Amino acid sequence: MKKCIAFLLTVILCFVCAGGASAQRTLPGQRGLQVTAGTVNGLNPNEGFYSEIAFSQYVQSANKWVFGIEYLEKRHSYKDLEIPQSQITGDAGYFLNFLSDPHKIFFLSLGASAMAGYETINWNKKLLFDGATITNKDNFIYGGTLTLEMELYLTDRIVFLVNARERLLMGSSVGNFNTQLGLGIKFIIN
Repeated sequence: MKKCIAFLLTVILCFVCAGGASAQRTLPGQRGLQVTAGTVNGLNPNEGFYSEIAFSQYVQSANKWVFGIEYLEKRHSYKDLEIPQSQITGDAGYFLNFLSDPHKIFFLSLGASAMAGYETINWNKKLLFDGATITNKDNFIYGGTLTLEMELYLTDRIVFLVNARERLLMGSSVGNFNTQLGLGIKFIIN
């Protein structure tokens, strides 16, 4: 009889305590690998898109360092042709967590990153089909970004990302400011 009561109490305690424990998320030293993609300067991916792969490492208070490589392409119309402006950049930044829920499922962070890379117009093909010549030059670019990022933990190791970024890159011959809206997924690797 005592074994039966002990078993019932154990089962009841399991149901009472279910959902009360928080997972060990955003611990200092925890690392993640993330892939993000989205649109540039609007919601139409035909006008511009970007993709990024990045490595992140959490520090105190769910803050994190992020290091990534990004490809961005904007398209400029010329007659019946779309001329690509491509940027390949590397970035390093720090993200400050300013809002999260007590169960460590939802995090909102603000980040600042330094960027540097290379920009090419029409992959350095200056002469167009009608004889026109592109006068913009390929350039090294540098600057920074401000990012607002939301993390939503789907499991302890899979995180859904939503972000909005404003890039300011000097050295571009076409435009210095670009707004990015993106979605991504992060895999916690340790």
